[in-house]
Amino acid sequence: MGGEDQEDQLKPISNAIKGISMTNDPIQNEKGNPRFIALVTVVAALGGLLFGYDTAVIAGAIGFLQSHFHLDPAMKGWAAASALLGCVVGVSFAGIFSDRMGRKKALILSGILFLVSAIGTAIPNEFYLFVLFRMLGGVGVGVASMASPMYIAEITPARVRGRMVSVNQFAIVTGMLIIYFVNYFIALSGDEMWNITTGWRWMFASGALPSAIFLLLLILVPESPRWLIEKGSKEKARGILARIGGNAYAVAETQSIEATLTKEVETLGQLFQTGWRKVMILGIGLAVLQQVTGINVFLYYAPEIFKKLGSGADAALLQTIVVGAVNLAFTIIAIWTVDRLGRKPLMMIGSIGMGVSLIAMGLAAQFSVVSFWVLFCILAYIACFALSVGPVTWVILSEIYPTRIRGRAMSVATFFLWTANFIVSQTFPMMDENPGLIARFNHGFPFYVYAVFCLVLVITVWKAVPETKGQSLEEIEKFWDRPKASTSSKG
Repeated sequence: MGGEDQEDQLKPISNAIKGISMTNDPIQNEKGNPRFIALVTVVAALGGLLFGYDTAVIAGAIGFLQSHFHLDPAMKGWAAASALLGCVVGVSFAGIFSDRMGRKKALILSGILFLVSAIGTAIPNEFYLFVLFRMLGGVGVGVASMASPMYIAEITPARVRGRMVSVNQFAIVTGMLIIYFVNYFIALSGDEMWNITTGWRWMFASGALPSAIFLLLLILVPESPRWLIEKGSKEKARGILARIGGNAYAVAETQSIEATLTKEVETLGQLFQTGWRKVMILGIGLAVLQQVTGINVFLYYAPEIFKKLGSGADAALLQTIVVGAVNLAFTIIAIWTVDRLGRKPLMMIGSIGMGVSLIAMGLAAQFSVVSFWVLFCILAYIACFALSVGPVTWVILSEIYPTRIRGRAMSVATFFLWTANFIVSQTFPMMDENPGLIARFNHGFPFYVYAVFCLVLVITVWKAVPETKGQSLEEIEKFWDRPKASTSSKG
């Protein structure tokens, strides 16, 4: 009996390796295979886990790096933000790469870059070499940040798509929480001097293991059926769709996808010259606003913020774990509510909560109100972000673009997202340690700036974002004006 159960559990994996052919089970063909959907979603979401792991490792290492390389505030910002500049480079070509080579190959590329970066950042004695490998890892993050949610959105049915894409955000924050724990225990392995000379190297090197696991598991997942249909592999795509939702679903989805591929946009410039201009501007706006509301200041600099509030190095790293745990817990809530409450309500409620928390943090910093109150405000801000703006922005970005341009359109949006992230991460130490601003606001100024952008985000979602809950990717296209055939056919 146990052997039969084990064999049954391995069927989705073995079929995936064999090319994801259609099953002979008529019941499964009619209803689809939820376990198969879960398998491909989890494997693809590991790209998100590495995204979170690779970007957040800097939180535990930044103080030791500053001492090891004798960094001033601007260079300290560069140590954290250099990876984000790599993200900008990654998304600059990731869309075209995924449109031409496939979503799966884009994920494989990101895994290779993660692995090389993890090893490379652990060994240099020169700061410029460290930055070079951090940027290389950032390229991998940029590719994964676009490819993972897009792949998941294209391979999951509309009824669970929001939840499945949110799994990618869950993986991101899980990766962050894991590296917070790893950083904490590595820091406990030696004294301050050991961490300055050696400990930070192990923090970065630890990323090699999950990178290798990700690359191995990618063997088990198929290519995106929508991409396969676009490239003419209709039967192979139909087999994958049958595994996902059954035979009737496969036929209907194939026809629906084919109908949307009659409008072709060939160049980036055409994305803004055709009827898709409105959705392009909206996607860019949401991507930028997700970042300029300040989230990565807390994810990358949390230990340094806690140190300014009087915590020791070990206590600051431990408090950062609490931040990661809250981030993870509320992301789980978002996964189970995004397909029930909808995208817009979550986005608006979360943005308002973030803004209120930021104002409270700014006032606490300005008037030197420290201890538990500040920690509470930070955790409230993280909870609101994880419940809404964090996962739901990625859901919306993965949904609103048509199949033909989804890779390039998401590449543009995530390009601006990582550019905004780079600017925020680079400028925070410069604002936070600016003598003039400290004299007037006592470390509170950055929080006021981010609160203003929360207000802008609330207005943007209220006025411009359509509700996409329960809609197929093809149905969502009807929200926007379609480009004329004569325009879209021009090269």
